[in-house]
Amino acid sequence: MYLVDTNVWVELLLEQEKAKEVRRFLEKIDPRLLYMTEFTLYSINIVLVRLKKMELLRRFVRDTIPNISLVRLFPEDLDRVLQIVEGYNLDFDDAYQYAATEKYDLTLVSFDSDFDRTERGRMTPAEVLSRCVGHEDNI
Repeated sequence: MYLVDTNVWVELLLEQEKAKEVRRFLEKIDPRLLYMTEFTLYSINIVLVRLKKMELLRRFVRDTIPNISLVRLFPEDLDRVLQIVEGYNLDFDDAYQYAATEKYDLTLVSFDSDFDRTERGRMTPAEVLSRCVGHEDNI
């Protein structure tokens, strides 16, 4: 099961350099295996509203959110987020994502190399797909 980081969604939504990789990942991986934090959902809202892409945001919320699972951290989880900030020298938003992977035992899918210095690490969408080749029951 995979926690898809904010930067992966933004890459696709804004048709950036790795959008094709993200699209392939989302087409191949069973959406029941995909998770997103509420923090990511709201971050995407902020980005798309700032760019005045309200219709894109509406489509994303309508077409994507019902098909994946949302997870969240609670106030009692924030001490762990701060431990992660201090222990791995991550920004708060990255530490939040990392804490969610721990709490829900998920694999982080991200383009952010800052996660490479953590114990759990991260995978890119392409790495997930290459790992799943020959294991189609996992996708």
